Amino acid sequence: MDMDYQEIMLQIIVNGGNARSYSMEAIQLAKVNKFEEAREVLGKANEELAKAHISQTKLIQNEASGNVVEVSLIMVHAQDHLMNAITVKDLAQEFIDMYERISKQ
Repeated sequence: MDMDYQEIMLQIIVNGGNARSYSMEAIQLAKVNKFEEAREVLGKANEELAKAHISQTKLIQNEASGNVVEVSLIMVHAQDHLMNAITVKDLAQEFIDMYERISKQ
């Protein structure tokens, strides 16, 4: 595994982790009725996920070009991190909407 490949995997892990953290922060903001702030922070989560997807796309394009890389633990970890971040971001959106609906009752 060359260094560039490792760097790409680490970027996915970092960006995924940042996205998850922003999503959790957004939920906490919504919980105290700070809905506008929650949506702004969730926007930051989306930005981090976009960065992670760019890195992931590089890997996919590399493999599609015939440069197959052996699956490694770091690759599995990066993909797991990214999928968890996406799930938490989606749930954060639902929590924000739910807390806002509850606050209006």
